[in-house]
Amino acid sequence: MKILILNGPNLNLLGKREPEIYGHESFEDYFEHLKVKFPEVSLEYLQTNHEGILIDKVHEVGFHYDGIVLNAGGYTHTSIALADAVKGVTTPVIEVHISNIMERESFRHHSYLKSVCIAHYIGMGLDGYKEAIKHIIGIR
Repeated sequence: MKILILNGPNLNLLGKREPEIYGHESFEDYFEHLKVKFPEVSLEYLQTNHEGILIDKVHEVGFHYDGIVLNAGGYTHTSIALADAVKGVTTPVIEVHISNIMERESFRHHSYLKSVCIAHYIGMGLDGYKEAIKHIIGIR
């Protein structure tokens, strides 16, 4: 089983940026925990601050991986192109957000990904990624 975790802009700053919202752990450290928790899954991880790279990666793996866990960061609220990419592939995509976007600034309340992802884990901290992986394992 192959699952890609795909993180968007500014998530490279986890552990440093606004720890009261996002926590103190880097994603790279958390990813090591995920690999230990799910040894039966081939987990891959990519973080990029560039919208086109996110879209290219969805296209690259979106027809032969078992799942994509996507935290699109700010592109969640702005990128119709990323939503179209997710809609255009057959691999199931799950949307994750560390913070509860519905309890933050009003511009964060809208997600272009909501209608094209099969599930959403919002406001669970980093554990949202773990829950998304469990979800994919359960449907495969």
